[in-house]
Amino acid sequence: QVQLVESGGGLVQTGGSLRLSCAASGRTFGSYTTAWFRQTPGKEREFVASISRSGGVTSYSDSVKGRFTVSRDNVKNTMWLQMSSLKPEDTAVYYCAAPGRPIIGSRVSSSSEYAYWGQGTQVTVSS
Repeated sequence: QVQLVESGGGLVQTGGSLRLSCAASGRTFGSYTTAWFRQTPGKEREFVASISRSGGVTSYSDSVKGRFTVSRDNVKNTMWLQMSSLKPEDTAVYYCAAPGRPIIGSRVSSSSEYAYWGQGTQVTVSS
């Protein structure tokens, strides 16, 4: 079992940047693809970005592609989400997630594939 803790959220203006961190415990973090999701009240939790276990393969939702960058350091047991050119529609609680088993590449965006979730960190983008 792995524990995940997000941090780095806050209030920023449109066009600003934030860097979210996800600190993980346990040795399993570096064994699997991990991901960022976000959720707004009344809306389904949506995929944001994922990164393969070694960091070589990343995936992004169309809404954030080109603006967000996901990275990881398995020695530090940490994953980051660098968010730039933020828009009001990026406002959400952001969660990091890790699976309990390997994920087929085509399913990295499916929340059901992830067994472990952080508590979330709030990102608010004002217009």
